[in-house]
Amino acid sequence: MDLFGDLPEPGQSSAAVKTPPAAAEEERRTKRSRGEEEEEEEGHEEQQERGKIQKVCKEGLPVFRGYVAARRGERDEMQDAHVLLPDLSVTSLPPHVSRVSYFAVFDGHGGSRASRFAAEHLHHVLAKKFPNGDPENMEKLIRKCLVDTFRQTDEDFLRKASSQKPAWKDGSTATCVLLVDDVAYVANLGDSRAVLCRMEQCDGQRKCVTLSLSKEHNPTIYEERMRIQRAGGTVRDGRVLGVLEVSRSIGDGQYKRCGVIATPDLRRCQLSAIDRFILLACDGLFKVFSADEAVRFVLDILQEEQTQDEEEQRFDSACQQLAGEAVRRGCADNVTVILLSIGY
Repeated sequence: MDLFGDLPEPGQSSAAVKTPPAAAEEERRTKRSRGEEEEEEEGHEEQQERGKIQKVCKEGLPVFRGYVAARRGERDEMQDAHVLLPDLSVTSLPPHVSRVSYFAVFDGHGGSRASRFAAEHLHHVLAKKFPNGDPENMEKLIRKCLVDTFRQTDEDFLRKASSQKPAWKDGSTATCVLLVDDVAYVANLGDSRAVLCRMEQCDGQRKCVTLSLSKEHNPTIYEERMRIQRAGGTVRDGRVLGVLEVSRSIGDGQYKRCGVIATPDLRRCQLSAIDRFILLACDGLFKVFSADEAVRFVLDILQEEQTQDEEEQRFDSACQQLAGEAVRRGCADNVTVILLSIGY
């Protein structure tokens, strides 16, 4: 069962060539034969090598550094919020996991209370719910953890919002990257996005490939519109009831009865040394940049300043310039950008 919308493995393009059935069967036989010959030899070495293998894996993990830039644009209020936690303190970290990191962007609408609430509380819920089960079920447990975390954060905010006089009507998108050792899990609601810059070899040259790590949720998408209509809501002018631009969010209590949900879309991506950075941003950036343009804008700055500045300064400069360029191009919305460097 496909638990996540898995992305291509490092070194495998999204249009990977499939092995013909006959060749695949022959390859399986060869591997099986080779495995039987080596099984006995490897068996007696397995126990003494286990400690060494674990140590090598931990030393070979990527190092993540987050950089953020936020611009208010022409709005009266900054309604975005963000979180950068390179080392998330998990209540009970499983023995086979070395490190958990968390980075997130929240784009509020109708006010800033929902985005601020999600930024302050979602990762605490996640840390408490993070699975401590066996490695074989980890994928399934992480999926359940993320779905439950978003649901509880939404319920907690709606409970607080409804207790106010008058009731809060704020809502927020959410794009969260959970990094478990060298695997990225991305959970998102709404139209904030996450993309990965992967440097693949092509004809002897390194080529930048932009991979989407999230899925936009707006009421013009067929599946989203059908859910809203089944719940008794309507879509007019591309908006729920002609007002709300997104079909999934945290908060927006007045639209929950119309099919707006807080169930995130989930993606999983195995990271490796060919991955350069992850870019998280609210829709303010992507109103004036395509994903490819944003990634190449950052890469150009990193390459231009490579001989002049330290890596941290280069990434910070690229992040700041990207947000600034979005405003310069005429984006009147709030713009928040998180640039997450991946180093080995």
